[in-house]
Amino acid sequence: MNRLLFLSLLSLSSICHAGEFKPLFNKDLSNTTFPSGVWTRDESGVITASKDQIIWSNDEYENFVLRLEFKNGEGTNSGVFLYASDTEAWVTDSIEVQIADDFAERWLKKPRSWQCGAFFGRQGAYKRAVKPPGEWNQMVIACSGPMVTVHLNGARVNTFDLRAFTSAKVNPDGSNTPRWLKKPPADLPQRGKIGFQGKHGGAPIYLRNIEILQL
Repeated sequence: MNRLLFLSLLSLSSICHAGEFKPLFNKDLSNTTFPSGVWTRDESGVITASKDQIIWSNDEYENFVLRLEFKNGEGTNSGVFLYASDTEAWVTDSIEVQIADDFAERWLKKPRSWQCGAFFGRQGAYKRAVKPPGEWNQMVIACSGPMVTVHLNGARVNTFDLRAFTSAKVNPDGSNTPRWLKKPPADLPQRGKIGFQGKHGGAPIYLRNIEILQL
């Protein structure tokens, strides 16, 4: 089995001990791109946004493990963007692992592919593992070419193969995608920048201990 594919299927403990993780962002956020003044980092290392703008890594990544902690506010709808090849056209030119307050009624009414741990608009998480607003969560995402595995609070909640998503409009399970996702994931590059969505819909997101292991 390919080593990268093998790593993507390992247990959470094995992934987290697979090598040396390094901070994705500098303490002063100098290796990131975002509109001036939107994202800030406090003395404890927590970053958050005052507006609905994405913070992007300046570097591009392929074949990596990303781990982070996040805390939702009431009604949070955020996400981790991977393989972003065009940050101006990020809606269509990246893939999103959803972060959301699944306890909020507005998101409970949405399809599972809109809820926490989902491959947004494409495939829902296998189980709900997010904690209530105000509590810290740990997320680990392993990206091995087309294979992406998501762990949330110690549980594997999603695994998907981008090669299976060959349609822009219909998912492999027959569900329809949101109308704004206009490119098949199978056609997207498997290398790009990493981003985090800001204060979307007026609800905050808090992030800390964002680290990456390149494979």
